[in-house]
Amino acid sequence: MSRLTTFAISKCKNLNTLKCSVARSPTSTLTTTWHLQKRNYAAETSESFCMNIFRGKAVTEQVFPFPAVDVLDEERKETLDALVDPVSKFFEEVNDAAKNDELEKIEDHTLEGLKELGAFGLQVPVDFGGIGLSNTQYARLVEIVGSHDLGVGIALGAHQSIGFKGITLFGNEEQKAKYLPKLAAGQEFAAYSLTEPASGSDANSIRTKAELSADGKHYVLNGSKIWISNGGIADIFTVFAKTPVKDSKTGDTKDKITAFIVERGFGGVSSGPPEKKMGIKCSNTAEVYFEDTKVPVENVLGGVGEGFKVAMMILNNGRFGMAAALSGTMKSCIAKAVDHAQNRKQFAKNIHEYGAIQEKIAEMVMRHYATESMAYMVAANMDKGAKEFQIEAAISKVYGSEAAWFCCDTAMQILGGMSYMKDTGLERVMRDLRIFRIFEGTNDILRLFVALTGIQYAGGHLRDVLAALKSPVSNPGLLVGKAVEKAKRSMGVVSPISVVGAHSELAAEADKLGTCIAMFGGSVEDLLAKYQKKIVDEQFLLWRIAEAAMDIYSMSAVISRCSAALTSGLPSSEHEKVICQTYVEKATQRVKDNLGELTSTPHQAIFKNMSLISKQTVANAGVIAQHPLGGSL
Repeated sequence: MSRLTTFAISKCKNLNTLKCSVARSPTSTLTTTWHLQKRNYAAETSESFCMNIFRGKAVTEQVFPFPAVDVLDEERKETLDALVDPVSKFFEEVNDAAKNDELEKIEDHTLEGLKELGAFGLQVPVDFGGIGLSNTQYARLVEIVGSHDLGVGIALGAHQSIGFKGITLFGNEEQKAKYLPKLAAGQEFAAYSLTEPASGSDANSIRTKAELSADGKHYVLNGSKIWISNGGIADIFTVFAKTPVKDSKTGDTKDKITAFIVERGFGGVSSGPPEKKMGIKCSNTAEVYFEDTKVPVENVLGGVGEGFKVAMMILNNGRFGMAAALSGTMKSCIAKAVDHAQNRKQFAKNIHEYGAIQEKIAEMVMRHYATESMAYMVAANMDKGAKEFQIEAAISKVYGSEAAWFCCDTAMQILGGMSYMKDTGLERVMRDLRIFRIFEGTNDILRLFVALTGIQYAGGHLRDVLAALKSPVSNPGLLVGKAVEKAKRSMGVVSPISVVGAHSELAAEADKLGTCIAMFGGSVEDLLAKYQKKIVDEQFLLWRIAEAAMDIYSMSAVISRCSAALTSGLPSSEHEKVICQTYVEKATQRVKDNLGELTSTPHQAIFKNMSLISKQTVANAGVIAQHPLGGSL
C-alpha cells in the first residue's frame, strides 16, 4: 500500500462516527443543542449551492443564471408594477416614520391606509382574501417599506411573515378558511409566540405546557411568552407549547413541542404593557400570558409533536424578506450620504472628492449590492420550488443585518454631527436596525447553524471514502486522490473548482470563486478529520467557517447578478462589473484569511488566550486589571 493511501486511511478512519444533529431540513435553525452520535447512513444529495460548497463542490443550478431574471411571468410583473407606485407613494406621503416613532404606535390613519392597500395579506392566496404575491413580489414591496419605516415593517412582518405564516404553510383547509380572510384584511392581527424567559436561542427548552383534556376535545394551555411582536394587540397567536406524546414504537411518553392556533377570545389570554424599546418603537412588543386557556384540538397546527418543525420552517421562510427590507434601508442611507457628500464643502472641495469618503461610499454600495442580490436569489429559488434554502436564507439575514448597520453607521459618519440630529432620520434608523442582529435567530446562533448544517452534509458524503477504506485494493484511486488533495493543500496549492454560468467578462471572478470553494471544501474536510464529533465545541473555528461560507455565497450572488446585467446589456452593467470585480477581490481575501486562521499556530494561541481572558473575567464578575491610577483610586 502506498504512503499516500496509508495517509488517507489514517486521516479518515474515524469519520464513520460523524453525525451532526443540526438537521439539513429547515427544522433546526435556532436550537443550540447540537450533538454528534454514531450512525451509519447513506450520503444524501442536495441542489443547494451552500450545502455543496462544504463538500468543495460547485452546484450552480440555483445560482446561474440569476434566478430573479425569469421568475416573474408577465401577469406577475403587471401585478407588481401596479403595486410598486402606490406603495411607494403611500410611504412617501402618508406614513410619517418620525411621528410613529414619537407616538410609539402606528398612526390610525396609516393603519387604515395599509389595510386599503392590502398590506396585511400580501402573500395570502386570493381565494382567502389576500393578494397572493409570490416571494419575489413580496420582497420588492417590503424593500420599499424598509427604505422608509422599519417599525411599520416589523409590525407587518410580525403579522404575516411569521404571525400567521404557519397557517398558510401548515394549516388545513378549514383552518385557512376560518382565519386567513380576516387576517388578510387587517380585521385581526396575528403574533408568533415562541420566545420565553428561559428559552431564547434554544427553542427546545420552552416551558409552556398544553395538556389534553379528559374528554379529548381541547388542550389546556398554561405559560408565558416574552418580547412578542404584536403581542399586545394580536387577536390570533401561533403558540408553541410542550405536549405529552406517546411513541407508537416504544410506548414511552415524552414532551414534544406542538404548535397551536390560539384566539384571544378563547379566554385566559392576557398581555403585559407595551415594552419600552430602543427602536422599532411603533411596533407593539409585549409579554403574553396563557392561563388555563382552552384550545380546541382542531386548532393544532401541523400535527401533535411537530411544533419544532413548524416553528423553524416559519422562520426560515421569513428570513429572505428581512434581507430585502434591509436592502431598502441601505439604499435610503446611501442616498442621504451621497446627497450630503455632493453638497458639503471642506477645504475648498466637495467632500465626495476625497478618498476617505469615496472608500466609504464604495463599500456601502458593494454591501448593498451583495445584500440585494442574495435577497432576490433566495426569494426566486423559493418561488421556483427549491426545497433546501435554509443556509442561504440564514446567510442573507446575517449578512443583510450587519451590512445595513454598517451602511447606517457609515452614512452617519459622512454626515458628521448633522446625522446625530433627529431631523436627518438616521439616528432613528440606527436605533431600529440594532434589533435585526438579535431577533429571528441571533446572528451568533445562525453562524453556528450555517457551519454545522453544512458540516453535517459534508460528513455524510465522506462515507464514500470510508467504504473505500474497507477495500482499498478495489478502489485505490479515490484514496490516492484524497491524499493528493491533502498534500497539495498542505503546500498551499489549490486546484480551483470550475464554476459554470458566469459571463465571459467575469471569468477571472468565477475562477476566484472556484478557488475559494475548493479551499473551503478542503478546510471543512480537514476539520472533520481532526476534530470529528468534537467539532461542535470548536466555536472559534466554526465562526470562521461561517464567515467564509457567507463570503462565498455572497460572491456567487454578485457574480450571477452582474452576469445577468452584462448579458442583458443593462445601462448599469459596466458599473455593476466594477462593483463585482472589487467585491470578489475583497471577499476572496477574506475567505483566505478566515480559512488560514483555522490552522494558523499563532491564531490557535490567540483563541486559547481569548478563552482564558473570558473565563477569568467571568469568574471575577468583571474587569480584573488594576486601574492605571492605582488600586484605591
